[in-house]
Amino acid sequence: MSEQELLTDLLNSEKSLVKDYIGNYTETACPKLRTLLLNCMTECSEDQFSVFEQMQQRNMYKTKKAQPQDVETAKQDMSKLEQQTW
Repeated sequence: MSEQELLTDLLNSEKSLVKDYIGNYTETACPKLRTLLLNCMTECSEDQFSVFEQMQQRNMYKTKKAQPQDVETAKQDMSKLEQQTW
């Protein structure tokens, strides 16, 4: 397995774990378990970002700069979504 394949697998695993932690967080009523899951999710999210940064530095994960209009559109969409949920 190449370095890129290993890092891609690790990145995908971390992303999946973040989703699992937050999914379980929203499904439990126990305050101590919620705190534990949130802490685990935060740590896992930080690990995921570290792997992402390593891949980006090695040109294994390319991203494009967001255009100002795209950023503004995303902000407006999130604002609309927030208003709909409250």
